[in-house]
Parts: sequence; C-alpha cells; structure tokens
Amino acid sequence: MSPTTDVPARFPATADPALPQSPNPRPGLGLRAENLRRSYGRGREAVHALRGVDVTFAPGTFTAVMGPSGSGKSTLLQCVAGMDRQTSGTVHWGTTEITALPERRLALLRRADAGFIFQSYNLMPAMTVEQNVSLPARLAGDRIDRAAVAEALDQVGLADRRKERPGRLSGGQQQRVAVARALYTRPRVLFADEPTGALDRASGLQVLRLLRAGVEHEGRTCVMVTHDPVAASFADRVVFLADGMVVEDLLRPSAARIAEQLSGSAC
Repeated sequence: MSPTTDVPARFPATADPALPQSPNPRPGLGLRAENLRRSYGRGREAVHALRGVDVTFAPGTFTAVMGPSGSGKSTLLQCVAGMDRQTSGTVHWGTTEITALPERRLALLRRADAGFIFQSYNLMPAMTVEQNVSLPARLAGDRIDRAAVAEALDQVGLADRRKERPGRLSGGQQQRVAVARALYTRPRVLFADEPTGALDRASGLQVLRLLRAGVEHEGRTCVMVTHDPVAASFADRVVFLADGMVVEDLLRPSAARIAEQLSGSAC
C-alpha cells in the first residue's frame, strides 16, 4: 500500500463487526526487550542495527514500528520474534526468556504461540488456498485440523476460494491467504513485516482491518513494521526508531501526526 500522508484523522479503531470471530480465542502474549543490541560484523566494519533498545508490547495491543531505512525496525521485529539472535540483551515472551532457549525449543515456541506475515506472500503456487493455509502443519508433520483451516479462511473472507490456486487470486486475496495461514494456529502474537507494502490501497486496508480485528475480537498481540502512516494509524501505539534506538513512542496518533514524526526523522 503506497504511503499516504493526506489523511488528517486516525482510522477508526473499531474493527469490522462483520468479520467472523474465532470460537476459541487465546489470550494475547506480552513481549519485552531489554537493552537489545544487534551488530553485524566486527571491529571498525561492524554495523550496529540495534543499540540498547528497551521496549514492551502489552498483551492484546497493536503496535506499529516505524523509522527511516536502516533504522533497525525490521531487525527489532526479527529479534523480538526469535527469528534472529541478538548480540546482547534479553527478550521475554510472557515469563519465558526466549534468548536463553536452544533453537529447537525456540522453534517449538514460535510454532505454538506466534504467527508471521511478510510483504512477500510466500505461497506455494502448486497448492490450493486451503493447502497453503495448512502448510505449517504439513511442514511440522502434524495432523491437519481442517476445521481450523475453514475457520481461518472464513475469518479472512476466502472460504469460497479454498480450492483455488494462488495464481487465480488478486494480490490482496493472496495476502489474505497469508494472513489465514498465520491465523491457522490461533497465535497469541502476530508479527507482520510490511504486510501491505506490495498492495494497492483497497487491498491494504482489508489486511489492516483483519489485523485490527484480531486484536479487538481475539485479544491477540500484534507487532507490525511499516513505512506507511495510514497503516500505522490502525495501531494503538507507534514506536519510532532511528539509528538503532527508540526515539519516539506515540499513543493512538493520527496518520498526519505519524507523517510529521517521520518527516522529522528524515524518513
């Protein structure tokens, strides 16, 4: 979704009441990063992506993370999500310090509690929509819960396209399949990295309403990296990074206020 800075008011926080709710919601998971540092390389050639970040994501809230290119926002998401190892510092999911876990236990924790959405849909073109949604279970060798697949597709409004291949869907529909795949395990926390970056405005708004609905109706925790003020205005809170550090933290800002902050950060 292309950045839009001419929206003076914040989008309504109320999610679409027509969106189906899960009959078995799980409580959102609180996240905490303390003195988080991530460097690549050594010595004078080292790149310091995160420089002592302290940030908390409360259970059942929607937080957008923003900042200029190279500010460390995607690195922060990857470290908090357990997809990248920090150089130093700690990350907690609830009472569990994930930075102390071996890789296998961390993978099991991610599978049990987290969902992931990226700008690229990462759908398998030879599989049907419903097969793509159940892919996490297939890869893990678990039994496919067909009721959960149907529920996830119903939540994103694609129950009638379950037998289609991704190539027959629009970009917005493909991203909604990716959202359904993330919802399949009923995650307690959803990590989204530029989920609307490749979408047109209408499709992007559909995806954002789905993320908002998950927070409001399910109590899910959502952490989203975005460069778009309109997308960020769907969040309860916007955390701004620059040079690997948190430089601002705004509660329920308008798109215009977000754009103003980004301009000040030379985004």
